[in-house]
Amino acid sequence: MISSLKIKEDLYLLCLAFVEHRYNTIQNTITEIQESLTSETKSSAGDKHETGRAMLQLEREKTGNQLAEIQKIKETLSKINVSKSSEFIGLGSLVYTTKSNYFIAISAGEFKVENKVFYAISPNTPIGQLLMGKTVGDEVVFREQRFKIINVQ
Repeated sequence: MISSLKIKEDLYLLCLAFVEHRYNTIQNTITEIQESLTSETKSSAGDKHETGRAMLQLEREKTGNQLAEIQKIKETLSKINVSKSSEFIGLGSLVYTTKSNYFIAISAGEFKVENKVFYAISPNTPIGQLLMGKTVGDEVVFREQRFKIINVQ
């Protein structure tokens, strides 16, 4: 049987890859917008040109905000020590329940490790908030479904 530490490490690496992929996508979008802004020359339809530039500026601002959000997510990930284990659920915990398995880290969705499905969730999500601070044996009710925490690593 594979150790919980190995599972946590694998999940952590999957979360890291998820963040890097999003970061690279946003960086590429910013580069494309920058190129569009600099390559666009004044056309004879002046108003149309100004509207196009304004739209690109808005798009650049939006991607800038997404980039800032990714930086926050990277910071959260950097605070996780996968070798640390606690009986109470916190950032970096691996949580097994009668319903699902969770990795408390960032909202990155579903991952499959060692033929088990884990949901990488942020402590700020509704389910994350319910789980934080709980321990083995505690029951949680989420969306009218009751489940029990059976293991915390």
